[in-house]
Amino acid sequence: MAMIFLGGSRDIFELPFPAIERIGAIVSAEHGVLIGDAPGADAEMQGLLAGYNYEHVGVFHSGAEPRNNLGDWAAYRIPPPDDAQGFAVHAGKDREMARRADFGLMIWDGASPGTCLNMLRLAVIGSPCVVYDMMRGRVATIHNIENWQAMVHHAGSDVRREVDARMTADERLALAD
Repeated sequence: MAMIFLGGSRDIFELPFPAIERIGAIVSAEHGVLIGDAPGADAEMQGLLAGYNYEHVGVFHSGAEPRNNLGDWAAYRIPPPDDAQGFAVHAGKDREMARRADFGLMIWDGASPGTCLNMLRLAVIGSPCVVYDMMRGRVATIHNIENWQAMVHHAGSDVRREVDARMTADERLALAD
């Protein structure tokens, strides 16, 4: 069973139809799903999976309880470092989902640095990631760092700065190779 990391931007509250179809194919193939607990795209995809009564789902969270677990699935708490604030509270769980994933499916608003970093994390380990870029109305598959860089090139400079500010030393090193 392949493990698929589903994720996306917190500002997306309507899934594109091709992504809905692809998630239906994931369910039909009985792949495992790794998903976060955030509002927005995560919660929308959880709602879709719950509608299928799909069981092969793990919800990753960093708080005491998941913010969203719409299918009452197994929950995996990845505690943040004691001094974590803001985005850093959730970065560990995202890294863990990427680490466990064979593939990714991201729904990106073209601006979310967190979703952009998840695409990079998958590219670094060689796990292909289908990206629905809602801002540009396109779908692309990222297979490697070069593909990721090409996608990020079209993002605004403020998005690139945010992504750079949130990267770990290891993620920066992977880009330098």
